[in-house]
Amino acid sequence: MAAGLPPDALGRRVACGTDYGTVRYVGSVSPTAGIWLGVEWDDPQRGKHDGSYEGTQYFKCRHPKGGSFIRPNKANFGVDFLTAVKDRYGLNDKQDVQCGTGNTVVFGTKTVEFVGMDSVAEQQRQVQLNKLVDISVRECAVSHAGQEEEISRTCANMRHINLSKNLIPSWETVVAIASQVQNLETLNVRYKYSYLAFSSFGVLLCAQGWPVLEELYLSSNNIAVLERPDNVLQTLKLLDLSDNQLLDGNQLHLIAQLPRLEQLILRNTGISSIHFPDAGFGCKTKMFPSLKRLAINDNKISKWSSINELDKLPSLRALQCNNNPFVDTEKNPETLKQLIIAKISQLEVLNNCEILPAERRGAELDYRKIFGKDWLEAGGHWNPEKNKPSEEFLAAHPRYPALCLKYGAPEEGELRAQQPLTLKNQLLTLTIKCPEKPEQKPVEKKLPESMTIQKVKGLLYRLFKIPGSDLKLSYKSSKLEGKEVELDNDLKPLQFYSIESGDCVLVRW
Repeated sequence: MAAGLPPDALGRRVACGTDYGTVRYVGSVSPTAGIWLGVEWDDPQRGKHDGSYEGTQYFKCRHPKGGSFIRPNKANFGVDFLTAVKDRYGLNDKQDVQCGTGNTVVFGTKTVEFVGMDSVAEQQRQVQLNKLVDISVRECAVSHAGQEEEISRTCANMRHINLSKNLIPSWETVVAIASQVQNLETLNVRYKYSYLAFSSFGVLLCAQGWPVLEELYLSSNNIAVLERPDNVLQTLKLLDLSDNQLLDGNQLHLIAQLPRLEQLILRNTGISSIHFPDAGFGCKTKMFPSLKRLAINDNKISKWSSINELDKLPSLRALQCNNNPFVDTEKNPETLKQLIIAKISQLEVLNNCEILPAERRGAELDYRKIFGKDWLEAGGHWNPEKNKPSEEFLAAHPRYPALCLKYGAPEEGELRAQQPLTLKNQLLTLTIKCPEKPEQKPVEKKLPESMTIQKVKGLLYRLFKIPGSDLKLSYKSSKLEGKEVELDNDLKPLQFYSIESGDCVLVRW
């Protein structure tokens, strides 16, 4: 065995410069002399072969070019957690003495020796380590916890740990470190290629050591199967599982009872559907009771039924869902956005954009009108006693009955087949009034529904001789008496607010 080579080198995680891998072979490689390490690299682009050399197979790799041989002196087998912390925060032995050597300090040309200086320096290190609350040892080659209970003695005030991209071989090592931190709130162990280190969702089985953990980042860990976290992670508020290939959306049921989970990140997890079987049409699920923010972008969700299911989440307020196949079913981005808003009643933020009250109202009114004909054909009726839409229709449009209660059932005139979009059909006949000038007679104007509010203000400036910047516009619908909607975004078109012919625009300044 080469000098300095750990006796348990086989199977250990190693770093070589900025590259990480796992030792799959220790020994000679004919016809060369000396000891070699056969390494399977996390990034297969770093390797040269599949573990064979000149016809001899020394080890095997998942990728045909994922392996190579290196000398032991090129391999970094890592350090314990506290050594990494001291190196990262400048608290190691080399930085304790700024002048002189040993227990000496130089004053001019004289060297003064201090008895017990090593002890003083160590006490100072201990004090400084105890002050650390948020610790990051990302890319610091951490491979093991170190001496038992040493972390708890020296870093008693730690709350947040970033262990990402290190040489940690197993979840047991993560637990050995994190379990010594009594009040741990955030744990980050994400790493793009850590499938070689973490093979299952064992963190949930080891979570007893984290009784107050609030944030857990597990992205890119090759997690494929979830396990039910019974009686653990009860304080967890954020869980990041992105860039792991989960088997299907039903696995989410295994973590659905986490009582305080507010944010769940499932970006690029391969899920194709979402379903909450405990709740029927128009009802709320008992799963994920506190979930406010959900990210399901970059997945394989192809059916709108999964979006319908999200309305069952009682606390959902923000959703990210870009780059899923279902978005390709609607070519118009604005219509796509309206459909999602109309389907999820409590949503306030969609793909990082706030949903304004007027936008929600317009989306829900349009949804009610667009699918009104389907509603009638499926058994819907203006008479409540005869209104019995089919289960097939309710499965596709579970919010439709609620929208009819909110705005009234769509009138027959609204359900006529849409004519081709000629310029004539895009013109809106609107009545324009000035409430602050009762002597001003109402004016009737025909305006394109694509005209922006800014251009409408310019038109009204010429009509009433009032600067457009001073104008405040709103409108009243001919179908919803007593409700006034503010036209508060100059860059939006009239159609954004679902204005229709016969409505009245109110002008104030």
